[in-house]
Amino acid sequence: MVFSSPMFLFKFLPIALLLYYLCPRVAKNGLLLILSLIFYGWGEPRYILIMFASIFVDYTVGITIDKAGGNVLKKRLALACSMLFNLGILLFFKYSNFFIENMNALIGTDWEFLTITLPLGISFYTFQTMSYSIDVYRGNVKAEYNLIDFAAFVCLFPQLIAGPIVKYSQISYELKNRIMNLEQIQSGARLFIMGLASKVLIANNIGMLWDDVRILGFENISANLTLLGMIGYSLQIYFDFSGYSLMAIGLGKMLGFDFPQNFNYPFISKSATEFWRRWHMTLGSWFREYVYIPLGGNRCKKSRWLLNIMIVWGLTGFWHGANWNFIIWGLFYGILLILEKLFYLKYLEKYKALGHIYLILVTIIGFGIFAVTDFSQLGAMFASLFSFEFSNDWIYYLKNYGITIILGVLLSTPLLEKTYQKYKERCGWLFNLGMLILLFLSTAYLVDSTYNPFLYFRF
Repeated sequence: MVFSSPMFLFKFLPIALLLYYLCPRVAKNGLLLILSLIFYGWGEPRYILIMFASIFVDYTVGITIDKAGGNVLKKRLALACSMLFNLGILLFFKYSNFFIENMNALIGTDWEFLTITLPLGISFYTFQTMSYSIDVYRGNVKAEYNLIDFAAFVCLFPQLIAGPIVKYSQISYELKNRIMNLEQIQSGARLFIMGLASKVLIANNIGMLWDDVRILGFENISANLTLLGMIGYSLQIYFDFSGYSLMAIGLGKMLGFDFPQNFNYPFISKSATEFWRRWHMTLGSWFREYVYIPLGGNRCKKSRWLLNIMIVWGLTGFWHGANWNFIIWGLFYGILLILEKLFYLKYLEKYKALGHIYLILVTIIGFGIFAVTDFSQLGAMFASLFSFEFSNDWIYYLKNYGITIILGVLLSTPLLEKTYQKYKERCGWLFNLGMLILLFLSTAYLVDSTYNPFLYFRF
């Protein structure tokens, strides 16, 4: 079940909110856990056992570390159990066939692929539970002794499938003491509607442009159309993922939680360095806190610092998917960040127009690498892009998708938010009317259309 589905919008969510608001405070976490398990198990009930195992392991690890006192060895062994279990299930379900395929190619074996599917949300909830165990080990948070509360944190349905990656320390107080009021619920509803509209009205529509280009074949189209398709994909993945994150944050507010921001208008950046402070911010924060800094960060000699950057970005790419293009995509950004820090970041920040143009170009290239897993098709795409063979084939698609592209470009800037903040006191009713119109259009689209992909659904 995903947020942008009629089942969720018209059945699960109204019933869940009604039960939740009527439920006594003392029982809200228990109800939230049940609702989250129903939400998750609706599509994949067999993988609930994996989640139960993750909950049990990290719950036990947290208590073991807390009770170990000054026994450092016991703490380290407990933390190792958490790391081995979470990374083990992630590697098994997500990367087994990747390793088998590469071993077959490398040493000529003929091992068969495993018939497994990737459990929903595993890339997100394994990182969340690992961060809990690490934070308890470091003494940053106290161990959670209430199993229901801890399980509710792990299974919390608004952020279960695709984040934001929420650390226990960020919502530990709200798990016990959250307060809900009408203003917070209304704010959450507005964020949810804006996220839904971003996903359904922008991402879904512009995504069809990319699909059209892929069907035509890169070897059969001009550089113009290839570039237009890559722009379309860049906008699609942004509004797809940021829209889903916004829906999750809105739902969290409606339930009494304040989840961390995940996107902050990344396309207005002037460098790749700035872009990654604005894109998927919770993932970047997780890698910085639990990988980059423990490796030494930038407080080491330059060669080790540069290696740390490449390790983090290689892992970031690998986290996104079990294909070489994701690793190349991560290393591509690692190299860009190194080059910026060593040579030209100060010029990009000084000459802002140049920085914006540079960022858009490298982002389009980066998402091109991200989008195409087949290397022959990836090569064909870049061969078409840099062939500089122009024709009129792109005009038809620009006519069909031009308005959506313009809307996407405008909405990827803070213009609308600044307008809302400036006039919300005088024109609040107008913005509320706009929210109702967006909700009506989004739900009408979902009912009428069969095209509703979610790009991060299996990440």
